[in-house]
Amino acid sequence: MMATLEKQSIPYSSRQTAFNVRLRDLLLEMRPHQWVKNIFLAAGLIFTGNFTNLHMLSVVLLAICVFCMLSASAYIVNDIIDLENDRNHPRKSSRPLASGRMNPATAYTAAAMLVVFAGILTLVFSLGLHFALAAACYYLLTVLYSVALKKVLFVDVLAIAGGFVLRVIAGCVVIGPGISPWIVICSLLLALFLALCKRRHELLLLGDGSAAVHRAVLGMYSIEMLDQLISVTMSTVIMAYSLYTFYAGHSPMLMLTIPSVIYGLFRYLYLMHNEDIGGTPEQMFRDKSMIINFAIWSTLSIVIMQLNGG
Repeated sequence: MMATLEKQSIPYSSRQTAFNVRLRDLLLEMRPHQWVKNIFLAAGLIFTGNFTNLHMLSVVLLAICVFCMLSASAYIVNDIIDLENDRNHPRKSSRPLASGRMNPATAYTAAAMLVVFAGILTLVFSLGLHFALAAACYYLLTVLYSVALKKVLFVDVLAIAGGFVLRVIAGCVVIGPGISPWIVICSLLLALFLALCKRRHELLLLGDGSAAVHRAVLGMYSIEMLDQLISVTMSTVIMAYSLYTFYAGHSPMLMLTIPSVIYGLFRYLYLMHNEDIGGTPEQMFRDKSMIINFAIWSTLSIVIMQLNGG
């Protein structure tokens, strides 16, 4: 009874402030700034020339919402699993779970509810069995990554790249049955390039000594090796995309977008070395040059696809 009286004595404004703090911490754990990665689901619209199809666009936007919920849930699960390691990280230690501001039980409940909401959205809007399977595979892969795959050399970056590929596949199957192998290979190589850049950033941030303590697999990498892998992967991205413009059955005019892709990769390397964004690729969309370049590439791709009839 005393506890009830104490609870009732708390001013409404104080309870509202406490709720706002908890909600803010939950949003921080969900990492909405990283949801921009789910734009990969729209790759099928651009590569098939259906970006102006309003029905397909609305379906893909719904699919992106589902993946935002799933990725938010996966981020929470990852932070619960990495709780002790994150407390020793210079940046991750400030996250609500690592700092102790959020209870792991509350975080698990939120993660489960997000998955349920994603499932309900998929069923209500009839996004299809193939999309549901792709989404389930994506979530399973992210959880496996958090539990085990990120501890294995090279498998860790391949798993990250696989998550991006599953996003692309989900975006393709939700608008039609066909999946171009060109979309898959280009997405895989681009995602692998970003994953390797992320590892390089982590190694620089933590240093050779602390990196292995935070995560054992980081101690198996070196800056020199990662620089070589990044160079090789970037070269294959350019080659694969160039071959796509030549042989994917679209207009030869699509070759006009190759310089934009090359510039984007070069600009990202510059930002990684000079602006400290390698660990958070989504920050590249804050760079005006990257935004303008992406707009040019998107506009050229859409116009050429439309002129060629998709």
